Amino acid sequence: MKLHRKGSAEWLGTGLEGNGILSSPSGLLKKTPYTLSNRFENENGVAGTNPEELIAAAHAGCFCMALSFQVVGAGFTPTRLSAEAVIHMKQEGYDWSFESIDLNLEAEIEGITPSRFEEIATVAKNTCPVSMALSAVPINLNARLI
Repeated sequence: MKLHRKGSAEWLGTGLEGNGILSSPSGLLKKTPYTLSNRFENENGVAGTNPEELIAAAHAGCFCMALSFQVVGAGFTPTRLSAEAVIHMKQEGYDWSFESIDLNLEAEIEGITPSRFEEIATVAKNTCPVSMALSAVPINLNARLI
């Protein structure tokens, strides 16, 4: 079975002064605005979205789901999995790149040992589709049982 997922963007004007919109078939993104200031000067995200925060959210979501499958496959039941992906970026001239990604995880899983939890979380980090797509970037896992 094969799946296809789509997203689209439109940009008008120069990189410095232009603006764009992002859309997705689900309608979650529907002509959602983004600009240079949204992307690199507005860290709280109030002014609009940016591609990097969408990648971070996708990574956190994919990782949580992959981890849930791994936990169940190992014979445990997850109560709550909460992940945050933090993309660290660097600028060289006009170019930006991903320097690293931190996956910060808090998990409630009844009866699992810390060492088994770390093992399963590492497998999920390495095998979730978004992690694999981002494999050119170092991904650091900070996992904590609560």
